[in-house]
Amino acid sequence: MPRVLLVEDNEMNRDMLSRRLKRKGFEVLIAVDGGEGVSMGISEKPDLILMDISLPVKDGYTATGELKANPDTQHIPIIALTAHAMTGDEQKALAAGCDDYDTKPIELERLLSKIEKFLNP
Repeated sequence: MPRVLLVEDNEMNRDMLSRRLKRKGFEVLIAVDGGEGVSMGISEKPDLILMDISLPVKDGYTATGELKANPDTQHIPIIALTAHAMTGDEQKALAAGCDDYDTKPIELERLLSKIEKFLNP
């Protein structure tokens, strides 16, 4: 069962997405801020990380940069999730080290195809 770390501070988004991923057969780990996301990425070594960009403690860009700078976690694919889908945001996420980018509201089938691309290359 693939393990996905969901780093999301919004409780409604977190609950909805984690339930939908579990129904699709994923084990879902949850972090509620960027600092916790980095800690859990290092300690849990999930198969993939879904990283919200607008997070308390450390934003998603900073958390991603720390995970990608760490030899123990740099191989873990990170998909940025953001409601701020403005010109340049995708490039900024990719420049921070994210492997892909998706916008909110989450369209589950689109996100699942991105997840599958990393878990079943």
